Amino acid sequence: MTEGAVAQSPWAPLRVSAFRALWLASLVGNIGTWMQTVAAQWLLVHEPNASTLVALVQTASTLPIVLLALPSGVLADTLDRRQLLIVVQLFQGAVAAGLTVLTVAGQVTPALLLTFTFALGAGAALTNPAYQAIIPGLVPREELHAASALGSVNINVARAVGPALAGVLVAWVGPATVFALNAASFLAFALVLAAWSHQVEPSAHPPERFVPALRAGGRYVRHSPVTRRILGHQAGFVVPAIALWALLPLVADRRLQTGPGGYGALLAGLGIGAVAGVLWLPRIRALCSINAMLVGAELAYAVALVVLVTVRSPVVAVVVLLPAGAAWVVVLASLNAAVQLFLPGWVRARGLSAYLIVQAAGQAVGALVWGLLAEDLGLVHAYLAAAGLLVAAALMVLARPLIDVQGLDRSPAVYWPEPDLELEPEPHAGPVLVQSTYAVAPDKHEAFREAMEDVRRSRMRTGATRWELYQEGEDPDRFVELYTVPSWDEHLRQHGGRLTGSDQVAELRALALSEPPPVVVHLFPADEV
Repeated sequence: MTEGAVAQSPWAPLRVSAFRALWLASLVGNIGTWMQTVAAQWLLVHEPNASTLVALVQTASTLPIVLLALPSGVLADTLDRRQLLIVVQLFQGAVAAGLTVLTVAGQVTPALLLTFTFALGAGAALTNPAYQAIIPGLVPREELHAASALGSVNINVARAVGPALAGVLVAWVGPATVFALNAASFLAFALVLAAWSHQVEPSAHPPERFVPALRAGGRYVRHSPVTRRILGHQAGFVVPAIALWALLPLVADRRLQTGPGGYGALLAGLGIGAVAGVLWLPRIRALCSINAMLVGAELAYAVALVVLVTVRSPVVAVVVLLPAGAAWVVVLASLNAAVQLFLPGWVRARGLSAYLIVQAAGQAVGALVWGLLAEDLGLVHAYLAAAGLLVAAALMVLARPLIDVQGLDRSPAVYWPEPDLELEPEPHAGPVLVQSTYAVAPDKHEAFREAMEDVRRSRMRTGATRWELYQEGEDPDRFVELYTVPSWDEHLRQHGGRLTGSDQVAELRALALSEPPPVVVHLFPADEV
């Protein structure tokens, strides 16, 4: 950690007016969402098979993110993000208003409630990639950790305020009022977005087509070891940790014997702990590595699960939930900041979509599994099993630590020379086979092969669907690199901004071993040019 980062205030991004306005609007929306969740779960607490139904509220709200996050990321990377967000907020407002009307009319069944929850989750799936992708453009790179942590503050303040308000409102005036306030929160967010003045940077290329852009996003994640490891640790934490959130209404009702107000107090304890975790996060990052933070937070969360399910005092339960909330935000804010720091701009929303898919899938599947397990074996055994998996997740961090991305150059690097072709291919002509021939001295062969492994990953991340390296039989000092790109347009995108400073460093390491520089040719299908 650098000295400048240590001294930086965790609230620094809020000095940026655009970030501050959107952050506050998002806070209002998140409070409404948490109020909606509490009201929906409490409607189901006394239904038959309540353990499964209550857990299914979490599943219904997060499963759409699994299904739609990657397409949403494509839309956020290819459309105007502000306009996309406005349309989605209006859609969610209409859904919440419809649920309000049906609740007032007494027509809401468990199945219908879960259906409306799923529709609101679909709106969240369309919102999150676009919203997160605009953050790096609003704040300086050195404040991105703080901005990510403030995103967690936002969510967890909402967790503290929303459930508490919902508990009071459900007890006093019923869930319909909660659903109506949620609808209003979406409209408020849309108004702030409409008032936000932003400039879209002109692109040298037309927007990517949907299906190729979808495939490009998937290729990037698949061929990025840094991203894959972040996602793996994220899944290892979220799946067991979601047991606390999914089953907490049942802990409040059955073990602590509190009403909706008591459940709101428990969630408020989690939210307050999370806010405290954000305030401590800069100091913790200054004292230890990200991997040490993950291990410590996961072990603390496991201990909190064990204590929560073995006590009968609501006061003790709230106290135990404070460190659990802090541990939750330390893990997820650290992983979210790491993935945002690493992802280049051209694929940021799609990469964040993969992050959101893992988050949502872990929550949706985990909530259902823990609900079924609690139904069969009881709350105590479900929580103890989740605590054991968290200990295993901490051990996995020790075995496969995260790669430090802080010092990597992720800015766009346009360093390839423009292709000098006699043919004039159509933008969608392809596939295109790119051939580079290198001359490498015998004593540099092994170093060249090692350097080309990093080049291979760069090619595959930025557009190639196939990559191979050959050595000539007639002249062993000549190596031929071949890689296939789906279209000429996609290859030009490699030339025009998909590569980063880190890609350039890796490629220059290989080029330095070739004397003279490689000869590059582009090969097209004979019937397409």
